[in-house]
Amino acid sequence: MNPYRERLLPPLTVFLASALLVPATLLVFLPIDPVVGVVVAVLFYAAAVVALVVSSPVVRVDDEGFHAGRARLHPDEIGEVTGFTGSAATTQRGPGLDARAWTLFRGWVGPVVKITLTDDSDPAPYWLVSTRRPDEVVRRVEELRRRTPGR
Repeated sequence: MNPYRERLLPPLTVFLASALLVPATLLVFLPIDPVVGVVVAVLFYAAAVVALVVSSPVVRVDDEGFHAGRARLHPDEIGEVTGFTGSAATTQRGPGLDARAWTLFRGWVGPVVKITLTDDSDPAPYWLVSTRRPDEVVRRVEELRRRTPGR
């Protein structure tokens, strides 16, 4: 199987907005020492960028199953898979959301994929996961399900 991998990184605007840490840090540290102020401001911004990148979850489909961040569904646990975009995705994340569902959302990623679970002992009826390419994820998960023995 050709694996699918997508990191849910924030858009450039989030990195630009976090640059507001620089003047805020300068405002606090410049009166103490200008050199320290500049160094601390640069370090704070670099730490914010690293934190944004490192904390961005990865959505992956491979032979082992469907992965969303650290969580994983084995192929035999996966039921119906549906992708949603636009207002349908907004409805799935909002008024249409079952409170028992397992979710992994990122505010900067609009589309979602809904994966119904086949395990009756699991308290979550489905997973709802953000993805920029829901059609591709649905296609790959369906391919994984077809390849799983016993289906």
